[in-house]
Amino acid sequence: MYYVITALIAGILFLALGLFVGDKRGYNRRKKDGEAAIGSAEEEAKRILDEAAKDAEAKKKEALIEAKEEILSAKNESEREIKERRAEISRIERKNAQREEALERKHEAADRKEETLNKKIKENTEAAEQLEELKARELTELERISGLTVSDAKSELVSRIEEEARIEAAKRVIEIEQQSKEEADVKATNIITLAIQRLSADLVSEATVSVVNLPNDEMKGRIIGREGRNIRTIETLTGVDLIIDDMPEAITLSSFDPIRREVARLALEKLIADGRIHPARIEEMVEKSRREVDSIIKQAGERAVFEVGIHGINSELVRLLGRLKFRTSYGQNVLNHSIEVAMLSGMIADELGADTVLAKRAGLLHDIGKALTQEVEGSHVQLGVDIARKYKENKEVIHAIEAHHGDVEPQTLVAMIVDAADDLSAARPGARREDLENYIKRLQKLEEIANSFPGVDKSFAIQAGREIRIMVKPEEVTDEKMVLVARDIVKKIETELEYPGQIKVSIIRESRAIDYAK
Repeated sequence: MYYVITALIAGILFLALGLFVGDKRGYNRRKKDGEAAIGSAEEEAKRILDEAAKDAEAKKKEALIEAKEEILSAKNESEREIKERRAEISRIERKNAQREEALERKHEAADRKEETLNKKIKENTEAAEQLEELKARELTELERISGLTVSDAKSELVSRIEEEARIEAAKRVIEIEQQSKEEADVKATNIITLAIQRLSADLVSEATVSVVNLPNDEMKGRIIGREGRNIRTIETLTGVDLIIDDMPEAITLSSFDPIRREVARLALEKLIADGRIHPARIEEMVEKSRREVDSIIKQAGERAVFEVGIHGINSELVRLLGRLKFRTSYGQNVLNHSIEVAMLSGMIADELGADTVLAKRAGLLHDIGKALTQEVEGSHVQLGVDIARKYKENKEVIHAIEAHHGDVEPQTLVAMIVDAADDLSAARPGARREDLENYIKRLQKLEEIANSFPGVDKSFAIQAGREIRIMVKPEEVTDEKMVLVARDIVKKIETELEYPGQIKVSIIRESRAIDYAK
């Protein structure tokens, strides 16, 4: 269509142009040419229109065919989906029908079971009622035959069960103790033995000197001085009482503070050696002796720290350690004891894989509070904790000081090691001594505690009170009950008696058969 219109427009333009430009001849020629061009264009336009109509008809047929094919395909797909859905619905309906049938069968079975169960419950209820009646008759008959009421029989039964339970518990305790000993004794013994063997300790106990020897009895008068001025000066400056009695060529120094006593002793020895005894000279010698004792204290603390191999201890703590040189406990020098505990703690910690340096530090400082017990009120444990906190010691060291006498439960391995090392150092033979009167009282109290338990025949405190052997009556105390008796005695000893180290409780049960030949 586009080409037809274009040709018509071209012909018209060509004709118009001929009318305005050419002459008549030219006009006629050009008119003929225009008419010819128009006729040709009309034919071409007709041909193009025919071809376009044919193409449109063909495309229309193709579109109709494609549409019919798509409609047929959609129809086939829809019919297939409908068939599948109908099949699925039929399958679900069959499955639901089967489930309904199964549920009906289960309901029927449940109804039958419920009926059977109700019947059994009824039968059991009747049987239980009959059993209760029979039980009541038998109980009445048993009470009549035995002569015991139900409560009496229960009490007797409970007593028997308790006794059997105690016996079983005792057997179990024996088994557990044996098993524990098999596993722990060997290793513990090796560790402690090794630590003791490696520690070369001096077994000689130091005693604080409280007597000054004089060259002659005349020196007593010079020490007293005119109207007692010399002795009053010495007592005022040192805080020590001088006892001058009938003891030949000796003066006794009396003071609760061993350091004051040491200062007085040194001052008296210097005055006696110098021979010039008057208040001014006494004051000079006391001051000189006090400086000398301070130097001894400092050197003793430094020696202890160096011997143990610990560094970084506050200088005031070192000085307090040195003061322990003049402090004794049950006749045992506290500074030597502290060094010994530090050595033992380090050895045990090394064997157990603990911090050796920390264990030594805690062992050396565990009794630091005893340096102030004669000046400040309170137990040496609490004083030691306060001192360690004041000088910012390690928390584990403070805890070990606090726990080494059981004031608190030990929570760390170092605290347990120090506690064990303290007991080892104090309990070994020759380490400590106590006055005879307290010693005898402790032995008597030990035997009294043992004899207070039922079934004990007699007891003997042996090994200087570190062991007590107890003879029990075989008809009252069985082999299994021996373990419980021993444990009860140990608990009472720990509660009521104060003693160094540990006490071994040995119970002996002996059965004898005696007859006479006539």
